[in-house]
Amino acid sequence: MSSLLELKQVEAYIQQFHILHDISFEVPKGEVTVLLGRNGAGKTTTLRTIMGLNSMSNGSIFLKDHEIGGLKTHAIAKSGVGYVPEDQGIFAELTVGENMKVAMMKEDEETTKRMEWILELFPDLKKFWKKQGGKLSGGQKQMLAIARAYVNENDLLLIDEPSKGLAPIVVEKVMESIQEMKERTTILLVEQNFMMASKIGDRFYIIDDGQTVHNGSMDDLRNDKMLMQKYLGIA
Repeated sequence: MSSLLELKQVEAYIQQFHILHDISFEVPKGEVTVLLGRNGAGKTTTLRTIMGLNSMSNGSIFLKDHEIGGLKTHAIAKSGVGYVPEDQGIFAELTVGENMKVAMMKEDEETTKRMEWILELFPDLKKFWKKQGGKLSGGQKQMLAIARAYVNENDLLLIDEPSKGLAPIVVEKVMESIQEMKERTTILLVEQNFMMASKIGDRFYIIDDGQTVHNGSMDDLRNDKMLMQKYLGIA
């Protein structure tokens, strides 16, 4: 399986704090790769560094064998990377429709087809098309954030904590939607909900104190109770 994204010995600071010390991993095309680790391990910073929102102080990031480390965020987005941040990043004052329109890089036949598909996947967005983003429920906001990232012709989606703060029934819906989306695009997922991560992930990398310390198939991890206890605190 060819790698769509590859990080090699990436280091990054936030102000004077050395957050990422040695992050190395590959994201195979057509799969869901999950970044796991305790709070504060560096998972969100890793996604932000891939997107150019945090500066990389050392290492390399390749997308389809092209170096994107050090590029501006808008250039990385144009190269085919969609990003769903932990705080969702939607515009509260704009309607659902306006949020989607702002997110579109172009309006062509393919974009229209993706829009139609995503509205079938998230019928609430169609139902509340003229409602302000800030007045949606938590689950609907998450759906809108994912839809905004998917509507463009992206090879890779970075999704940060999609289940955070959501009711279990909504988590199930988000999980189902990501499972459907993985048939159409490659996903790098940060997720604290291990049940969700283990169901939709194909492979995993564990980050601990800013370093990648373990990786393998999700099946391997489910059967390794000691590893889950040590790095994820799961008994």
